[in-house]
Amino acid sequence: MRTTSRYRASTRIITAIGVVSLVAACAGNGGTTATGGATGGGYPDKNITFVVPFSAGGPTDTVTRMIAEPMAAKLGGKIVVQNVEGAGGTVGAGEVARADPDGYTVLMHHIGMSTAPALYQNLDYKPLEDFQTVGLVTEVPMTIVARKDFAPKTLQELVTHVKANASKVTLANAGIGAASHLCGLLFQTATGVKLQEVPYEGTGPALTDLVGGQVDFMCDQTTNTSGQITAGEVKAYAVTTPERVKSLPDLPTTTEAGLPQLQVSVWHGLYVPKATPPEVVQKLTEALKVALADQKVIDQMAKLGTAPVPAEDATAEAHRTKLQEQIGTWGKVIADAGVKAS
Repeated sequence: MRTTSRYRASTRIITAIGVVSLVAACAGNGGTTATGGATGGGYPDKNITFVVPFSAGGPTDTVTRMIAEPMAAKLGGKIVVQNVEGAGGTVGAGEVARADPDGYTVLMHHIGMSTAPALYQNLDYKPLEDFQTVGLVTEVPMTIVARKDFAPKTLQELVTHVKANASKVTLANAGIGAASHLCGLLFQTATGVKLQEVPYEGTGPALTDLVGGQVDFMCDQTTNTSGQITAGEVKAYAVTTPERVKSLPDLPTTTEAGLPQLQVSVWHGLYVPKATPPEVVQKLTEALKVALADQKVIDQMAKLGTAPVPAEDATAEAHRTKLQEQIGTWGKVIADAGVKAS
């Protein structure tokens, strides 16, 4: 798959054995490789590329790499994880939409797949028309976190502080359309205040600057913030789901903390280009279900405050229903916020 040189790409190969061993260079990039079992002919008979439309090390990338190895084991081949960044995930998604519909180019995307039609005026693909859904993967809670020396101690104090200092407070995000941006929009809607937003090229750089004290606060997924919260590197105010997260038991929900209007989780799913053969989609769905039932994956996700979706949601049909519903929901939120991207 061609990757435009304007955008950084990083690649690793995940294959079908339990222990992944390091090798030297792989196609010009650092890589991780292991040997898969015999394919027995048919699909797959070459490497499958999983495209992550966000930076390496970010939440979506983390989830992708968790499921890639057990999926490769089920499929009996190799999976290459490739990061294609740019424009809130639309660059990578667009490349997959234009890829050959043969099952060898797969997209892992999050909630941004449902918000892009409302955000981007010149979007060159239609989520429901140009992709075939494979299955949902996980729903990740969001957390509201700040630099550790930020004055507000509770979520209510944060709301009071930002209302009094709107022109001075900085709200970081990973770029327009990113999950952190969407959660930030909901925070501003819920509090009735417009803040100075600081967009970054990915969640990693945004969180790095937050830990370093260059920005005040942000809203980000537990897969990206749990480590910093438990290590005391950031100040955490709340989790944006109805129930507390098991890995962060002392962190209240937004409802408990006094901001019930702010409820959001970031769902992830796998996609292939439209017209991919049904039997290939089914093989990918079956491999996804195996990966989500893998105890190692379950344990890894639990440490990051999330869990695999139930088996009945790891299907093409459930995934498409979710996508359709979310396009309608977010279309209204984004229109009300008056946010547009080029």
